[in-house]
This record gives sequence, C-alpha cells and structure tokens, in this order.
Amino acid sequence: MAFLVRGALLEYGSDFLGPIPNVVIFQFNPESLSRTIQIPGDRASGNKESKESNQVGSFPIEKISLTAHFSAADQLNEDNKLARMFGIGHQLAGLEKMVYPSGGLISSAIGSTIDAIADAIDGAEDESPSTPIPRQKYPRILFIWGSTRILPVIIESMSITEQQYDAHLNPIQAEVSIGLAILPIDNCSDDTIAKGAFEYSNLIKETQAISNLTNAVSEISDLVPF
Repeated sequence: MAFLVRGALLEYGSDFLGPIPNVVIFQFNPESLSRTIQIPGDRASGNKESKESNQVGSFPIEKISLTAHFSAADQLNEDNKLARMFGIGHQLAGLEKMVYPSGGLISSAIGSTIDAIADAIDGAEDESPSTPIPRQKYPRILFIWGSTRILPVIIESMSITEQQYDAHLNPIQAEVSIGLAILPIDNCSDDTIAKGAFEYSNLIKETQAISNLTNAVSEISDLVPF
C-alpha cells in the first residue's frame, strides 16, 4: 500500500510555544486546488507608457484556494482523549491562530490598554489624531503540498463551516475554505526559511519546465516550418 503524503500549513518563527511550530496537517487532503496567477496591471493592460513592451514592472502573484475537511469520527471510535474533550476544536484553533498577529488576543488586549492609558495621559496636551503602532506581526506560514511545493504564504481568507457537534457542542465535523497568496521573497528579506522554500520551489518548477522542453524537442520541427 502506497504511503499517503499529507498537505499541511506550518506556522514558524513566532513565540507560540517557543521553538515548537504551530502545524495543522490536513486530515483529508483536499480533492482539488484552485490556482490563480494574477498578472500585473501594467502588463495585462499593455501599458503604452512603458519604454519596452517586455519590461518588467511588478511580478505576478499566485493565489491558491482549497477546502479542507476535518472529522473526529475515527478518533472518537479509538477513544482519543483530545477528540473526547474538544472534538476537532483543537485542529480548528490551530488554523484560526494562523490568521491572528503573533501573541494572540491577550497580547492585543494588553497593547490596546497601554495605548488607551497613553492617550488619556497625553490627551490634554495633544488632540491630534494618531495611529497606534502595531505591537505584533502576522505569523510566517509555509504551505506544504508534497515534495515539490513548499511555499511561503499569507492567509487571505478563511471560512469555517461547522457541520456536526457532540453532546457538549464541540464541533466533530467541519470544512474550512482557505484562500492563500504566495509571498514573493526578495534578496533583502531576513526570513531565511521563506527565502529557502521559495527558491527551492522555483528551482523545482524550472526543472519541470526544462523537462517539458526536452520532451517537446522532437515535436518542435512539426510545429515550426523554418
């Protein structure tokens, strides 16, 4: 029987449990992925102001959408303790944490309180509007899909549909629609993990493209008459 490779989302480089990453492995691999490559506006519209028609402005952005399914049925049959306590709540919580700034809701609340106190102290002296300084960063996430696609991404959207519950109203079945955008990493980035993953996946794609060209060489003469 062939070994099943599962896809996953992995959050790294945050303060969540120190060096231990937050990882959610797809219980059932999505049956399909929708990939959209957004062409930059200047290229898609044929910007006539460009000095050269093939001059690069901004790079295309690839977006991925998928639906992940989760069920506690097998774990409940095996009397799994986590499933008995939370159903699939712990898996959903791991996913949800990936869309919040590092530090979670507690740190955000503390930061808001500090800002409110500072505003109260300085309010009489300075009534000009101000924008709070962000105190957290969004999580760094890798989308892992087999050995050929390990990509740095941001989660742009997440829709959770809880479908069944246990006697304690813990969700025991759900589907999660996720929208991802692949992050292009420049040479100045200090995120060595994202940079390595992006370069690795691009190298695999380049290799596949070359393999396709090698396979098509014999047919080129039939397509081009000169």
